[in-house]
Amino acid sequence: MSRIAILSVNHQLASVEVREKVAFASNNLANALNNLKAIDGISACVILSTCNRSEIVVVSDSKNTKEILSNYLSDTHQIERESLDPYFSYFESGDAVNHICQVATGLDSLVLGEPQILGQLKDAYHVAKETGTLNKLLEKLFQHAFSTAKKVRTDTQIGSSPVSIAYCAVKLSEKIFANLDEQTVLLIGAGEMIELCAQHLDQKGVKNMIVANRTVENAKKIAILYGAKSISLKKFSDVIHQADIIISSTAASVPIIGKGLIETALKQRKHKPMFMLDIAIPRDIEPEVAQLDDVFLYTIDDLEQVVSDNIDNRQREKTMAEEIIKEQNKNFENWLKSLPSEQVVQSYRSGANSIKETAIEEALKKLKNGGDSEQIIRKLADQLTNKLLHTPFQNIKQSSQDQLTQCEGCVPDSKPKKS
Repeated sequence: MSRIAILSVNHQLASVEVREKVAFASNNLANALNNLKAIDGISACVILSTCNRSEIVVVSDSKNTKEILSNYLSDTHQIERESLDPYFSYFESGDAVNHICQVATGLDSLVLGEPQILGQLKDAYHVAKETGTLNKLLEKLFQHAFSTAKKVRTDTQIGSSPVSIAYCAVKLSEKIFANLDEQTVLLIGAGEMIELCAQHLDQKGVKNMIVANRTVENAKKIAILYGAKSISLKKFSDVIHQADIIISSTAASVPIIGKGLIETALKQRKHKPMFMLDIAIPRDIEPEVAQLDDVFLYTIDDLEQVVSDNIDNRQREKTMAEEIIKEQNKNFENWLKSLPSEQVVQSYRSGANSIKETAIEEALKKLKNGGDSEQIIRKLADQLTNKLLHTPFQNIKQSSQDQLTQCEGCVPDSKPKKS
């Protein structure tokens, strides 16, 4: 029987070092989906890959789904399975439905209630839809998750406080520099996270921002909004020594900032401190950079303390959000229960059409051979009636027999008992 299953490697158990090893590059996602769907037992799939999680969502009729997904993830990224086992979280059936709703609403995020994950989940869904790896069950599951997330946003205040990863990145910057408005900030990348960082930095009064990106046009879009400069990623090494704060979030598969580049920049700065925050998965900045004096290098995992300092009011809304998810999931469970009846109807309809086509062909042959048309039509009607009613009648008889069997010995004695 087909069931929903999810294999997750996320920030709850896995460090950034582990998460970056199992991240899926966006330009290779369609190929990864096709390879996954080609596995025996997997009928549909979606892959979600963000800075905090890699999740494989499937519909499977295999009894060894966890084993299949675990091997797929380790084989795809060429990592020994044993080294990943401690970081796997596996969900199936109702638990899987609940988990994807927790993810969609931001309840499972590093930053409780953060809204970016819903957009990322929608992107993953659309890639799977375009690749052709969805089926009716996964379509319904994701629409359910999206509508649940919308209801949670509407009915609770879980997303009211600005504690996104971008917001926390700026708060962490304030711990290093008392006056952000006096610092020069280099933002590397042009995605949603970088744009949010630019927005928060602008609100803090930062006047000197540089946005570097592989596609300069995308960097310009952000730069224009916040009065920043825009440059090509190829040229960022020419200005990196000017930056007091560097926040990087690209989709590069290997680090773009190495220890040697920062050593050179520090000499040009006469060892004036640099704050560097790497919120990319895989990481944009070599970990060895942290060994340098006058450099404060943080990764996305280091934001946890900042996050915990800013989510008290969101915690109060979490219980309400969980109740909404529970109620919404009941509706999804009811839909799942209706599937067998729907499949029976579809099967019967398909069989009926097959019977009809066969009967019509026989009747047409007889008519071509000069048979009596009225007699042929009457016989056709009798054949269709008998064959189409055969299965329902058999089911009714079987149901009646089952009820009689269950009731044998259960009829109360009608004779009065002797006193």
